[in-house]
Amino acid sequence: MNTSFTTMYEWHSLPWRKLERQVYKLQTRIYRASRRGDVKTVHRLQRLLLKSWAARCLAVRRVSQDNQGKRTAGVDGVKSLNPVRRILLVKRLRLTDKAQPTRRVWIPKPGKEEKRPLGIPTMADRARQALLKLALEPEWEARFEPNSYGFRPGRSAHDAIEAIFNCIRMTPKYVLDADISQCFDRISHQALLQELNAPPLIRRQVRAWLKGGVMESGQWFPTEEGTPQRGVISPLLANIALHGMENRIKQVSPKAHLIRYADDFVILHEQLEVIQACQQAIVSWLAERGLALQPSKTRYTHTLHPYQGNVGFDFLGFTVRQNRVGKHQSKSHLGHKTLITPSKANLKRHLAQVRSIIQAYRAAPQSALIRALNPVIRGWTNYDASGVRKKTFQKAQWQTFWKLWRWATRRHSNKSRQWVARQYWHQSQFSTSDGKSRLINHQDTAIRRHVKVKADRSPYDGDWLYWSQRLGKHLELPTRVAVLLKRQSGKCPACGLYFRAEDRMEVDHVLPLCQGGGNRYSNLQLLHRHCHDNKTLSDLRRSALSRHCIVEELDEGKLSRLVLKTSR
Repeated sequence: MNTSFTTMYEWHSLPWRKLERQVYKLQTRIYRASRRGDVKTVHRLQRLLLKSWAARCLAVRRVSQDNQGKRTAGVDGVKSLNPVRRILLVKRLRLTDKAQPTRRVWIPKPGKEEKRPLGIPTMADRARQALLKLALEPEWEARFEPNSYGFRPGRSAHDAIEAIFNCIRMTPKYVLDADISQCFDRISHQALLQELNAPPLIRRQVRAWLKGGVMESGQWFPTEEGTPQRGVISPLLANIALHGMENRIKQVSPKAHLIRYADDFVILHEQLEVIQACQQAIVSWLAERGLALQPSKTRYTHTLHPYQGNVGFDFLGFTVRQNRVGKHQSKSHLGHKTLITPSKANLKRHLAQVRSIIQAYRAAPQSALIRALNPVIRGWTNYDASGVRKKTFQKAQWQTFWKLWRWATRRHSNKSRQWVARQYWHQSQFSTSDGKSRLINHQDTAIRRHVKVKADRSPYDGDWLYWSQRLGKHLELPTRVAVLLKRQSGKCPACGLYFRAEDRMEVDHVLPLCQGGGNRYSNLQLLHRHCHDNKTLSDLRRSALSRHCIVEELDEGKLSRLVLKTSR
């Protein structure tokens, strides 16, 4: 018991601020060496980072505390680690030439009947992948093409949409809207390892992950191609495999623009012949990597003029198109106006999700329904706030109102409409009578313009002021989080470190609610997820001491089983 307590105490009291600074300094040196093309220095610093105690601690903390899927088990059945096991994993964390197979899980694709395969690694392999990502990501962030936005730190889908807007706002262009068919499942291992060009130790470990196979229904299946989805390092490996697409397009035409988000991309140019030549070049380039375009999602269109019966295109949930306007309506006298709005499929999918929630809560209290709807509405409106017209939010609000009205009238079929309105709507808002629960209106979200990230910037360049300001202005950031981030000058008060785009942030009550604290901004602070866990643990200890009772240490391993349940 004493040993366990000492180990727990050591994990929670580790100098995380010092460890993160050590790792970030090495990552910055790797980034700068990669920028100047010093491969020898890059490999030397990567080996130093992989052996450091600080990097191993951060890798284990990420997969056991910070990640959303931290309680998802691999083939070994381990789905959580207590502080004792975290320390033990840190001590034996090393890159090897072996890897355990991933656990195959099938999840449905949104709006489709087909399912997507996921490969869930074991906790130990996830920690190794997180460790290797700490070393590989700075090198490749210095090399990635400027118009690659998917699964990269400090970049988002809104940056890709803004890049498209900047490309077409002055001159209408033809567009090749394309999608790579089963990108993660068909990447050639040989081509990926050749593009990686890593030291032998890293190369052997990556090859072991790629060739590790999958376990499904108790049977092992080999993997001859593709990278397992859901792995910590899988998005980075996919970006490395697709690196070079933009340069290949520039060889066809220097004025052609390729904008890519993961496996979705568009090519824009003023001439259709150039677009067709670019498609042929991309098809041959993808074939070298074992990939191909998906015919059902590949089409030509034009942003202004009708082409093959279509005007504009859909990309990342937005519809991009241009309309003709008179010279007095166009500020720059271009004769056209660029409109970026939520796509019809995106709006339909959101309204379907709202409808399913209302149906699932048809017998629940009003406050429970509001708690279930608010995150969905807030997330959708924040994502689409940069490219939306008021009519879109008005339509979504009107459709939601009628669904809620149907929900309320069915619960009280023997009451009048006036009674139902007085019971569930107060001051023209769907809220409880005490005013503690209020539904978010779609129209409450202000329409804001997103500022595109600079092409040559990276979170590893050391400019904390630039990245902290961008993080505070991100469109998908909730209002309360943005206000706290600004008040705290972009820093976590617990560890004193700046927040980064990939960090998990949580709102904490300085004085817990159970002790009389309120929801005022003066009683709120923004913390890292792991800092929030430590703060909650100290609050529980303090509360236990005040009541003169003994509380056993929190053990996350007790919250879940260590063996897999039989899937059905």
